[in-house]
Amino acid sequence: MLRRIFLSAAACIFFAGCSAKVNVATTTEVTENSLNLEYAKQFTAEYVENGCTIVTIGDDRYIVVPEGETAPSGYADAAVIQQPLECVYNAASSAMDLIDGAGALDKVSMTSTKYEDWCLTSVKDAMDREDISYIGKYSAPDYEALLEEGCGLAIESTMIYHSPEVREQIEALGIPVLVERSSYEKDPLGRMEWIKLYGILFGCEEQAERLFDEKTALLGDILAEEKNGKTAAFFYINSSGGVVVRKPADYVPEMMRMAGGEYIFSNSDLDTDDKALSTITIQPETFYEKAWDADVLIYNSDIAGNVDSISELTEKYPLLSDFTAVKNGDVWCTEKNMFQQTTGAADVISEFHLIFTGEAEDKMNFMYRLE
Repeated sequence: MLRRIFLSAAACIFFAGCSAKVNVATTTEVTENSLNLEYAKQFTAEYVENGCTIVTIGDDRYIVVPEGETAPSGYADAAVIQQPLECVYNAASSAMDLIDGAGALDKVSMTSTKYEDWCLTSVKDAMDREDISYIGKYSAPDYEALLEEGCGLAIESTMIYHSPEVREQIEALGIPVLVERSSYEKDPLGRMEWIKLYGILFGCEEQAERLFDEKTALLGDILAEEKNGKTAAFFYINSSGGVVVRKPADYVPEMMRMAGGEYIFSNSDLDTDDKALSTITIQPETFYEKAWDADVLIYNSDIAGNVDSISELTEKYPLLSDFTAVKNGDVWCTEKNMFQQTTGAADVISEFHLIFTGEAEDKMNFMYRLE
């Protein structure tokens, strides 16, 4: 549970934000008055006077002020987020499921993701009811809509670093901009733990904490098991014929390792660098050399689109016909919701575990077997 020692139960968050060089995490001292975080490293929250909480996300600092309170002195460099938040613009798609899980989806009024690009049923339902409106892509939002709706907070992904003028314009309207970094957590459960942040922002701390605890409890037995030795490749093939794989330090390979398997690629196999991108494109020959004997193949449909069968996959990419997993029928495809449903990290790990142990059903929530 969240513990606010010697302070009011109302929350006001301080975010020590992360710099534009997103591969460098910020280390912040945790005190007895800080939010207890078990896995997340990209933000901290510290409880201060007047029921406020200061949160640090790299170079950005925010102070969330409860309704009826004022920000204490000494935090002039922190952007003020005044509660209650009733109208939020969310341009970070990975944050939407966390907000929904915390029980605050009804506080989001605008998004930068089009209806057809959402896989979350709750979000599409809200857009059908016109409770959430699309107001343009993150780099060109409808500023008039932000003003007319009385937006109290804009949540952006780190893509906003590529359009700094947009952030400046939103802030010039008097709207605080929070750049969220859950996608840069190396630990999959650290990504999910950002739900605690949204619980504090929207005053839903107990629900956020409860959901996080319920999800992580699913993994107790799985994490205690020994590795089963199964190897897996996670990939898709782009329109140019290059094979796009996850970097070994990315959170998807880490979920495989937590599930008891082993990602087929290591840093020595790939020409990785320090850039923040989670994927790397390699030549088909390089992919074949390393992955042809992998026990499991998992095709990422997020970019390339779903496939329905192994024959469809090998017809598009004949090179795969010689792969061990193809011959053994251990080829899987991800569902579109795998990357938008951030609260599902523990469930994805559980599905990987079922695949590696041979106990998986042919169709699950986040993955399905290609026949």
